[in-house]
Amino acid sequence: MEIQQSEKKYESDGDFIYSCQYHVIFCPKYRRKVLTEDIAKRLKELILSKQEEYKFKVLDMEVLLDHVHLIISTNPKEGIYKVVSKIKGYTSHELRNQFSELKSRLPTLWTNSRFISSVGAVTLAIVKKYIENQKNK
Repeated sequence: MEIQQSEKKYESDGDFIYSCQYHVIFCPKYRRKVLTEDIAKRLKELILSKQEEYKFKVLDMEVLLDHVHLIISTNPKEGIYKVVSKIKGYTSHELRNQFSELKSRLPTLWTNSRFISSVGAVTLAIVKKYIENQKNK
């Protein structure tokens, strides 16, 4: 599966035309540094596998040891909060079943909180650059 690497585009669902992209950040419980290389790889696969079912597109994604950055495009009918909640619920369930160390270190994988910002005040390129620069910190 591949991440769509494109600039802002307009989409249509038949009823209306939209372009809704969001920068999303969420963290493991207690901001623990548990998203190791193997877990991060599997997390990316799990997120990408649900794009069609949950009706979103990943435009960019970066998984760091203690948090996840996504740029997601979704139909506003779906609602970004619902989409992110589904992603977090599904990935928590799957990762905790596949990596026993997550069960022993954390009562739940993700915190209840999340950061969601529409990508409109800045360009997608700027947000993508910000995410890429997070690796260098």
